[in-house]
This record gives sequence, C-alpha cells and structure tokens, in this order.
Amino acid sequence: MKHIITTLLLLAIHSFAFSQNDSLSKRIPAKIHHAEPIYMDLIRDLGARKGEKELNLGWGMENKSGYVANTGFFEYEFSPVNRLGLEVEVPFTFYKPAFEHKEGDEMPRNRMEGVKLASQYTFLVAPKCGVSMAIGYIHEFKAHSFYSLSHGSAPLKGHSVSPFFVVAKRWGKHVHSMIYTGPEWEFTSGENKPEKYYQINASMHYEFGGTGNLLGVEMNQEYIGMKAETVVRPQIKLALTPNLALGIVTGIPLNLKDHGVSILARVIYELPRRKR
Repeated sequence: MKHIITTLLLLAIHSFAFSQNDSLSKRIPAKIHHAEPIYMDLIRDLGARKGEKELNLGWGMENKSGYVANTGFFEYEFSPVNRLGLEVEVPFTFYKPAFEHKEGDEMPRNRMEGVKLASQYTFLVAPKCGVSMAIGYIHEFKAHSFYSLSHGSAPLKGHSVSPFFVVAKRWGKHVHSMIYTGPEWEFTSGENKPEKYYQINASMHYEFGGTGNLLGVEMNQEYIGMKAETVVRPQIKLALTPNLALGIVTGIPLNLKDHGVSILARVIYELPRRKR
C-alpha cells in the first residue's frame, strides 16, 4: 500500500507541475511525428498534446524450454497536459506444455503479472533538427500466480522501478530512429537485495509516404551484470483507419538458449480528441 500511495503522489505531482507550465501559453506546442516501436512502445507519443488518449490490446506467444508462454496485455494511455503522458497497463500470462515437454519438468503458473503505472515527459522538441527527448518512470506491482492466490498468498509478490530516457530522430520524410534506455530494480518480498538490470533498446523504421504504415526493426538488449541478452525484433505496422492500427512483431533471440522465436500482435486505437 505504501508503494501504491507513493506512485500515485508522484503522478499527481507530475500533472500539477506541468499543468502550470501548460497554462502559460495557449499555443499548440510543437510536436514531431516519430515512429514508435511496437514491442517496447512509449508511454505516449513524444511531444504529446493535452487530451490525447489511446487504447492498446496485445497478444503474444513465445516458445521456451519445455513450455509455451501466451501473453496478453491491456494499456490505456492519456495526456492530462501538454508533453506529459501517463499509462496504466495490466499484463497477464498463461502457460501450456510444449510438444517436447517431459513429465516432471517445471512450468510457471498462470498469472496476471500485475499492474504497471508509468509517466513520461518530453522535455525537448526541436523541429529543425527532427529531434525529441523525454524522461520517464515505470512502477510495476507484481502479483502472485492464480494458484498461489487461491492457496492464501498475499496479492503482491513484489514490485519493480524503472526510470528511463528516450531520444528520437527523424531523418527526412521516411526514416525514423529511436533509443530507449534505463535501469530497472526488481524487489521481491522476503529478499534483502533487489535484482538489477539495464536495458538498451534501439529501433529504426521506414514509413511509407506519410501513411502511417511502417516497416522496421528493434534490437532489445538487457544486461544482467556484464552479461547481455539480445533479441532482434523485425516488425510491421499497418494503418487500418486514421485512428486504428495493427502492429506485428517477431522476436529472434541471439544468445538466449532457453528462448525460442516469439510473436506479438498489438491493436492500437487512438481515441478522438474532444472538441472544444
């Protein structure tokens, strides 16, 4: 409960502080259109404007050693003031034995992974250079499996905190690049020391004629100490309507022995902004 209250207070302070800056000018702030990665998506568009809202639904599948993980999530993103984005995400995972699963092999239990609360503020928008920069913070409350909950475990298994930095560059009309990076500390109940990770996620996309249709690739690297785990994710995004898009991404692990190829589909719906 202490962590929940702290996170909500941080989000409230963010909203109040930036609303003061927002009220100083009635002009629509500058915003550069950047291609957003499908797997490691942002909290909100860089340079987000007040009133923007977006819903995301996703489903994915990944082969692991002895079992298959079916993942899904629901995200709600919104901007209460210019350049500030907030997000609530609920991820879940269901597991089933793989074809080569052996009797006695351990397999994780089905679970709602928890609840993620996140904020992101774009502090630089430079249209002449085609560059935007942002900082953000993610706090995830991790839950026990459905099995553990039904056998009397407390709802929360632990939590993680992850500050991050984003820089994006638009190269002319068609090419977009982005780097997302930051540490993560994962705290588990009953353990004294948190697990520490560091991630670097780079992406490059080509946009076809300003249509919103994208072809690109992400490279996701996670460092545990000096060891790096790398996954390359080719992807495509199709703009079905002005407000609706479908993203499909495949994950190809380069040095993860127990992980196979994965796939993720994301449905992105941007809610119409309310007219004033």
